[in-house]
Amino acid sequence: MLLGVINAVVRPILVILTLPLTLITFGLFLLVINALTLKLVTVFLHGFHVNGFWPALWGALIVSVACWIGQALVEKQRRW
Repeated sequence: MLLGVINAVVRPILVILTLPLTLITFGLFLLVINALTLKLVTVFLHGFHVNGFWPALWGALIVSVACWIGQALVEKQRRW
């Protein structure tokens, strides 16, 4: 739930601030933003640890794929 709040509040600000860099990297910098938001969750949620940037990047990639699959399933249900 905390990741959702941070994604709703902090992530849009980061996306707007880093828009030129995101465009230059063809959107790949969004993975870095996702990793930073996942790492930010560790600041507020005690007992949840991400050891470094690369594990945060892999975790962000997994979360992104899971959200993408979930969104596709919800969209498929709406069509019925």
